[in-house]
Order: sequence, then C-alpha cells, then structure tokens
Amino acid sequence: MRAVQKGRDGQALPATTVEFESGRATLACAETEQRPTVLGLIASGRMKPDAGEVLLDRKADRRGIRRRIALVDAPSVCDPAPDVTVAGVAAEELMFAGIPANPISVAHWLADLGLGHLSRVPIGNVDPEERLRLLTELAVLRDDVEGLVIVAPDRHGGDPIVWWSLAKRLADRGYAVLVVAGDASAAAIGAADMLGRLGADEAAVAGDGVDAETGDDDETPENEDDADAPAQGRTEGALA
Repeated sequence: MRAVQKGRDGQALPATTVEFESGRATLACAETEQRPTVLGLIASGRMKPDAGEVLLDRKADRRGIRRRIALVDAPSVCDPAPDVTVAGVAAEELMFAGIPANPISVAHWLADLGLGHLSRVPIGNVDPEERLRLLTELAVLRDDVEGLVIVAPDRHGGDPIVWWSLAKRLADRGYAVLVVAGDASAAAIGAADMLGRLGADEAAVAGDGVDAETGDDDETPENEDDADAPAQGRTEGALA
C-alpha cells in the first residue's frame, strides 16, 4: 500500500504506506476507533482508498487481494458477536471453508487445536491469545488464503508480546501477516525486541570471550539487521 488515504482530508485514514510479504509479520500503527478497521479493509482489498494504491505482487488486483488475504477480527466488520459460543464461531467458519461443520466435527477440530474446553464459552469471554489463535486458524482454512490482516488485537487486552508472537509463528508457516495496532502496543513490542537483542548480544560477547566491561576484542563483527524485529508501517510513511 502506497500513500493510501480515506475520507475527507484523510480523516478516516491519513496517508499511510505499509508493505507486508509472505513469511514475515509486519506491524502497522493506527490510532482512533475507526482507523485500524479502515486500514484493515483497504489492506485486504475490501475497501477502495480515496487516494494511493494497493498492489499485489506489484500489480493492482483487488479481487486477487480479497481472495488471498483474510481479514481477521475487524471491529463491526468480521468480529464475531460476543455472545456466540466458540463452537458456534468455529461451525460457521468451517462451513464457509467447505469442511464438515456438524457438532462432532467441530468438537474434534477444537480439540485438535487445544481449545476443546472452550466450546461452550461465549467468544467474548475467551482469553485474548486463545481468541486470536482460534480466529486465525479458522481464517487459514479457506482455499487460496496466503496472508492475514489482523485488526486491533490489543483492544481485547493482554500482553502485546503474546499476540505478536502468534503473528510471527503464522509468518513462520509462510503466511504474510499484517497486524494493525496502536502506538502503545508497538512501543511494548519494540522494547521487548530491543531487550531480546541486548540479551543475544551479551550471550555472543560471552561466547566470543569479549571483555563484558570494555567490549575489547580482536575483531568487531559487522552489525546485521535483526530478522525478528517487527517491520512497522505508520501514518505518513513506513518501514517494512
């Protein structure tokens, strides 16, 4: 997406550029109640921007984007009603995916996912990580789905690191994953990533026999980009 914008003077979504690709999790920041959903709709080919362009493999192909990118848990668009049970949510999505959706099949599918104990629990009462795991696993059941746009997982509470780790695991399976969340979540993820890099650097220093206080060594390795660092998209520009 390049400089996509929605609404008069960009009120619904200011000019935003973000890229996401197969095998990588990307974090895009969007604030206010409406903007995460608008960005998610545009990124998944379900809304046409008023300005800018959305490309798939460097080509304009909204139909292809809709077919290959699943939109997950977007408020007021595709989030399940809070009083529907986990089994009910699963049954509906299994049916759309062309998979048997009778009670026995649903029970087996949930059990295989490790969520069988939640079958009768309303989705609105489910732990944020289990909710997102359920919805993303259901989304990838559909034919042709190669990527996911997950909208505002931080609105359900919990630790952002948990759902970010889930997004990275999906990317490790080859999916293109875009997560749209707020600045506070992005800051928490960035801080955790920095601590992780520092820990890795300290371990490397110890392993190489470098003086931990002076940092002296015969050779200084060149810095390399960290593959686990979250690629981020942000209003008025992006790093992806």
